Amino acid sequence: MKAVRIHRFGPPEVIVVEDIPRPSPAGGEVLVRVAAAGVGPWDALIREGKSKVSPQPPMTLGSDLSGVVDAVGPDVTQFAIGDEVYGVTNPQFCGAQAEFAVALAGMIAPKPPRLNHLEAASAPVIAVTAWQMLFEYAKAKEGDTILITGAAGNVGTYAVEMALHAGIRVVAVARPPDYDLLHALGVETILDSTVAGFETRLPPVDAVLDTVGGDTVQRCAVAVDPGGRLVSVASMQLPQKSAMQSVFFYAEVTTERLHAVTDLFDNCKISARVGSVLPLAEARRAHQMLAGAPHKPGKIVLELPG
Repeated sequence: MKAVRIHRFGPPEVIVVEDIPRPSPAGGEVLVRVAAAGVGPWDALIREGKSKVSPQPPMTLGSDLSGVVDAVGPDVTQFAIGDEVYGVTNPQFCGAQAEFAVALAGMIAPKPPRLNHLEAASAPVIAVTAWQMLFEYAKAKEGDTILITGAAGNVGTYAVEMALHAGIRVVAVARPPDYDLLHALGVETILDSTVAGFETRLPPVDAVLDTVGGDTVQRCAVAVDPGGRLVSVASMQLPQKSAMQSVFFYAEVTTERLHAVTDLFDNCKISARVGSVLPLAEARRAHQMLAGAPHKPGKIVLELPG
């Protein structure tokens, strides 16, 4: 089978698409015939050797996938051959960008009926990240006000949609080219992150959800009310202040969390944003897009033949 591989850490040029044996599922695993596989910033970190969770090369890249169950391992009863599923492969976030991929049964779920495979493959990590940030770590509830940095990004837009549909007011920090998208999502308060001193105009908030890190999150911390929370997936070096809880976390994709996300998709409360779509053979180009090459807004996805 064809797979997107690296034999050493490095730039996009280390990526090769080559033939490797088809894997077999072990206990607690399923084999998925991959229809589409997402490409995210964490894939670049793994390729560069900067991830703390991935194995050493040689390895197959990719975590997000959508496809059809081709085989099930021992003790797997919740999935059957022919089921359409989506999710991630394993805690090491590798192995998805291939014609067939082994996935832990506890990290996939039935594919949302409203989504095609491209849309489903774009969603797992970023949608679950937004869910965890908003409800598990920020503990946001109806009537709260939250600030989202990078609100028009892949994680940010999911967080915006989830918050607004839960009756949570959103203050967005973004760049002017993204204002139309945020207004279309229903955001009323937007501040330009490129303007000096924008933080002086921030209203008090119950929590900050940070997707960009750097100077922006440092400046936004001033808006958090006493007893509030600052949650980041972008920076481990977070501002500290009295009576504010700061936390950095890695997303943990599970079947239960995917079920929660699926409910939101099925009830039209969130929507998938697929960006550039490429064939598996152009995986290197997808990584060049991650590094700044031109691409469409939304999640980059690799499409495999049906």
